[in-house]
Amino acid sequence: MIETKVRKVGNSAVMTLTTEMLTILDAKEGDTLFVLRGDDGSLKITPHDPAVAAALAAAEIVMDENRDLLQALA
Repeated sequence: MIETKVRKVGNSAVMTLTTEMLTILDAKEGDTLFVLRGDDGSLKITPHDPAVAAALAAAEIVMDENRDLLQALA
């Protein structure tokens, strides 16, 4: 577990990500991070766009279902 504080900056509240957190996320200053809300109210920070991950999963299902057709077209 890594502890961090929430601070007020202007009209916003900010959370500082330590170097350790950035390393775990494989992120650097200027990168976009995504925050997902879990069913239990928890938050998850990820460097990967969940919409892209869902689209890739759907594409993989379609490719698996149509493998023979796609090989014939290739």
